Amino acid sequence: MSRIGNSPISLPSGVEIKVNGSDVTVKGAKGTLERTFDSRISFNVADDVVEVVRANDERDTRALHGLSRALLNNMVIGVSEGYKKDLEMVGVGYRASLKGKSLELLVGFSHPVLVEAPDGVEFEVPETTKISVSGIDKQLVGQVAADIRKVRPPEPYKGKGIRYAGEHVRRKAGKAGVTA
Repeated sequence: MSRIGNSPISLPSGVEIKVNGSDVTVKGAKGTLERTFDSRISFNVADDVVEVVRANDERDTRALHGLSRALLNNMVIGVSEGYKKDLEMVGVGYRASLKGKSLELLVGFSHPVLVEAPDGVEFEVPETTKISVSGIDKQLVGQVAADIRKVRPPEPYKGKGIRYAGEHVRRKAGKAGVTA
């Protein structure tokens, strides 16, 4: 029994949802998101509440039930509030700047690294060592933030690199001096 799939999704004011077979479109103040769901999952829209209904009780369908409800809920939150991931840069000379819509990173390489912003994602640089990735698609925002972190992940000895805000990096002890 899926507890997540059975809980209804309440629509905030200003959010519209259109269901056309297995295609779902969600419109809100921040934009529009579309997704095609599995044919075994259907949606009942009544007033400002959406219920996710599965066709049968097979194992695969039960798994899709909770997944579909979570994806639809993320779409509703995205078009009404949006998503944001914050990154921090730690290291001497590490800094970020905006070049148009793309992000320029100076992270200890011999050249700057340019990260292009895909459609639906915006970069902000409030400080030279802080980066903010925002958008309406939760998966896309998380993937772009992970791609930025992958440019120079934090290393375990000095902790230098790009990390998520509030991420704890486990530190290792360096070489111990050997006395003879």
